[in-house]
Amino acid sequence: IGRAGVDIHIYDHHPPMVGDIESKHNIYEPTGATVTMLVNIIKEKGIEVSPDEATMMCLGIYEDTGSFTFSSTTVKDFKAAAFLLSKGANLNTISDLTAREITPQQIGILNDMIRSATHYDVNGVDVVVTTISTHGYVPDFAFLVHKMLRIENLNSLFAIARMENKIYIVARSRIHEVDAVAIVKPLGGGGHSFAAPASIKGKTLAQTEHLLIETLYKKVRSTRQIKDIMSSPAITVEPDVSCNDASKILTRYNINTLLVTTKINKKEALLGYISRQVIEKAMHHSLGHVKLKEYMTTEILSTSPDADILEIQEKIIEQKQRILPVIENNLILGVVTRTDLLNLLVYHSQKKGGKQRDPLDNNVHARTKKIVSFMEERLSNNIIDILRTIGRAAEEMGCGAYVVGGFVRDLFLYQPNEDLDIVIEGDGIEFAKTFAKKSAARVNAHEKFHTAVIIFPDGFKIDVASARMEYYKFPASLPVVEMGSIKLDLFRRDFTINTLSIQLNPGRFGMLIDFFSAQRDIKDKAIRILHNLSFVEDPTRVFRAIRFEQRFDFTIGKLTSGLIKNAVKMDFFKRLSGRRVFAELRLILEEENPAPAIIRFNDYNLLKVIHPSIKLDNNLITMLNSARKVLAWYDLLFLEESYKKWAVYFLAILMQCDEKTSDEICTRFELSPRLRKVFGNDRFAADACLLRLDRHLPLKNSVLYKHLSVFKTELLLYMMAAAKHKKVKKSISFYCTQLRDITVSIKGKDLMEKGIPPGPIYKKIFEAVLDAKLNGHLKSPEDELSFARDYV
Repeated sequence: IGRAGVDIHIYDHHPPMVGDIESKHNIYEPTGATVTMLVNIIKEKGIEVSPDEATMMCLGIYEDTGSFTFSSTTVKDFKAAAFLLSKGANLNTISDLTAREITPQQIGILNDMIRSATHYDVNGVDVVVTTISTHGYVPDFAFLVHKMLRIENLNSLFAIARMENKIYIVARSRIHEVDAVAIVKPLGGGGHSFAAPASIKGKTLAQTEHLLIETLYKKVRSTRQIKDIMSSPAITVEPDVSCNDASKILTRYNINTLLVTTKINKKEALLGYISRQVIEKAMHHSLGHVKLKEYMTTEILSTSPDADILEIQEKIIEQKQRILPVIENNLILGVVTRTDLLNLLVYHSQKKGGKQRDPLDNNVHARTKKIVSFMEERLSNNIIDILRTIGRAAEEMGCGAYVVGGFVRDLFLYQPNEDLDIVIEGDGIEFAKTFAKKSAARVNAHEKFHTAVIIFPDGFKIDVASARMEYYKFPASLPVVEMGSIKLDLFRRDFTINTLSIQLNPGRFGMLIDFFSAQRDIKDKAIRILHNLSFVEDPTRVFRAIRFEQRFDFTIGKLTSGLIKNAVKMDFFKRLSGRRVFAELRLILEEENPAPAIIRFNDYNLLKVIHPSIKLDNNLITMLNSARKVLAWYDLLFLEESYKKWAVYFLAILMQCDEKTSDEICTRFELSPRLRKVFGNDRFAADACLLRLDRHLPLKNSVLYKHLSVFKTELLLYMMAAAKHKKVKKSISFYCTQLRDITVSIKGKDLMEKGIPPGPIYKKIFEAVLDAKLNGHLKSPEDELSFARDYV
């Protein structure tokens, strides 16, 4: 190398470093294998490659990329291997040469490495260091390091080995936060970001370990910034708010510190903060009426959303500040509390094998993954196009757009669902209006709840909401709605399985976001609430829990079940309006088979919510099951007919109720006069008709027709379900299938042409003709005319 005139060419996939050999021709590419670079040159120059040469080079790619499993593997490596395979590379040979049987000696060394492993929490990143000492040189030590990385499911591993009188370091990293080469470089090593070795002379094992750990704390930087862990939006109050009112705000939002702000030139200016502890002390001293500005802390530090974790620690811990506002362009984006910081710091290096979850995953940082392919597999092209269009429109308006709730849940349950619920981080109503104009659609807006419905020309609807948070002034009240972020919007929902969301903005389209372990609960088939006061705030969630449990064949979680029993015991349902209770009951009765849900009501003593007299007995269970069979029969025969299935089941529940009880239930549920008639007078008339049929069958067709033609479809099906004898069921079935649609063919003009003058007699003629036709005596319009003439 030192000789003059020697032309040196270097090909390397490790980045250039100080101390490298100087060369006139230096090619560097960040590939997984150096051979990949050579293969690309061979392809460019059109050089032919023999099968043996292809096998040799392909072996190099497999070796350098760990058979394409190392994090440093690139697309170029796969393409180079594919090219060599096309040139005759022998995979059997490659497999034989790369397959490594681990020896008993290596097993012992690997065991020592695992036992001596120490986890270090370096700026919020888990880094593992292990040390061993051997009498002789250990071949394939790097192979053992990689083996341990996979066995223990680690993200980064630094192995220090003393072999005879020399110390070796092998570094492996799967994450960008830990740059392997940057860490071993000060120790005299080289390599690349995901794999780097170093050999050290003149230092002891302990000195080397100490030096490595010191370097780790200097070089490992968490990519988490304040914006990743902050709580948003910030809850703020005016300085003139009293301590009493501030205490209520703290309780409402379940927080311990409030930012105090004021408006200056229409912009929010930060004045300070006040803690729950200070407010409670003021109230203890009968100073609840005093304004916050008298006791708030005015010396307050803030930070930017791009600051790192070390800055948070310095300002919150060292400066003893309870809350840290995050400000950008004079706008308060959110806050970091001591709890947020504690959640981060608690995530220590005790975790092994990925079994202990990062607390941030539960509280702030969501589990995310791209599911575009899954969406394209499950959804129609039309739905995909609509979602992409919504994402592009939101991007143009500077908003975040998400599809949320039942649509996403059913996607993972493989259930059909095209009811799109879109949440906009911004003004949802304004987005809906803008989007509708571009799509030739119309909008129905609900200003109070910050929601809108987009209705397309073909009738397809999309529900749009502003990302919002809700609070309840008292148990069972309707929520008060305020603007919020997507996480707070999802937190207000009923159950974890309904909190999945998919981002729609270009660049992140198809990104699944799971803040509350919804995927786990879907996998476990569990119905779980998000917080312990969920049923206190909205008792109707109890009905939804039972509905989802029965629809999806899930199980209500133990804690959730206990809280349902508490809500029933405390009787929060009495504060609900009858209209809200009935709306939930109706949704249950619209399920394919509501009987199990009604039976489940009894487990929680919930039937009393309908009426104290409603009891679950064998008669009610039999009636519900009979109704299901009758409806299934009817749906098979009359596919196109629309009727209210839920009404048949509700009639079944009311079957044992007398007139007074039925009236009380209808009044409690605030039913319309039309429905009150169906569930009151019409039902009792149907019951009376059943008795007549039971006593007088068989009857002429015309008589049967007169008995049953006065009843709507729902009441006919109720009668079939309630009938105790087969002959009655068959007669109603016969009416529905054979008699109901029979009509008279002749018209008034036909009678006039026969010289019959118009008058009341026409009605008698048509009734007589219909009776004769029902009884099978008339087959054609001519027969009807002849019968009419004879009748007159």
